[in-house]
Amino acid sequence: MSDTDKNISGYGSGNVDAVISVDEVTRQAAAIAEDISIEQLDALTGNDPHVSINNLRAGYGQMEILHDIDLRVGRRQSLCLIGPNGAGKSTVLHAVFGFNNIFSGSITIHGADVTALSPNEKLSQAGIAYILQDKSIFPGMTVEENLWMGGFLKDQPVQAKQAAESIFDKYPRLAARRKHLAKVLSGGERRLLEISRALVMNPEVLLVDEPSIGLEPRFIDMVFEILHDLQHAEGKTIIMVEQNAKKGLEFADIGYVMVSGEIAIAGTGDELLANPKVGELFLGG
Repeated sequence: MSDTDKNISGYGSGNVDAVISVDEVTRQAAAIAEDISIEQLDALTGNDPHVSINNLRAGYGQMEILHDIDLRVGRRQSLCLIGPNGAGKSTVLHAVFGFNNIFSGSITIHGADVTALSPNEKLSQAGIAYILQDKSIFPGMTVEENLWMGGFLKDQPVQAKQAAESIFDKYPRLAARRKHLAKVLSGGERRLLEISRALVMNPEVLLVDEPSIGLEPRFIDMVFEILHDLQHAEGKTIIMVEQNAKKGLEFADIGYVMVSGEIAIAGTGDELLANPKVGELFLGG
């Protein structure tokens, strides 16, 4: 096959014969970056942001990864961050939860500054929970014990057990396996357990890192159905990083394209799905 015959595209979904390198995706995405105003970001929340990131510079050690980024998401809204590897997407989640160094800027939840809070304080005081990528469960513990661990900041162990029971009532699939060791669960069941463990503290804001990673398609659909229910039935605010850009933007109210630690494009999920430049780079054509 000649070079001119190759079907070259981005990454997300669909079949490709050749995939653009990360460096090339980054270069092309930077070339289509737009000037984004705070007014535009606020408008995407109905001018009522619940979570706000303001001029944030953050990273690891002395290395700055995020460069003066702004972010807005409203209460009971969902925001999906997409972009090439190394763009800083997960670093945003880490900064919100207190996992990295913040050099300047602020993070507010409903107007309250939570920038300097520790991860434990983010969870117990600000109602922010982080749902990690795969392999964050305790494989040698039972499903029930894993859920109890999600309530480690409760004042008394009985409170964690009561919260776990409410989770079992909501998800019979987990209840049927409550005494099973977590290591025997299927990939979809493990992801459900990871999400459920984060819910034990009844957070308002969920930071979700790559919910579809490593899952079969049928489990991916299940996970997004659960997240949809948490947003629309239980009123959770969701900030998500998702490598499957098409799936993430189909789910989310708002989408941001990140490039090299900055926000390059922002719009509704539907707007980004319909953007041919975004489609070429991130949606497989």
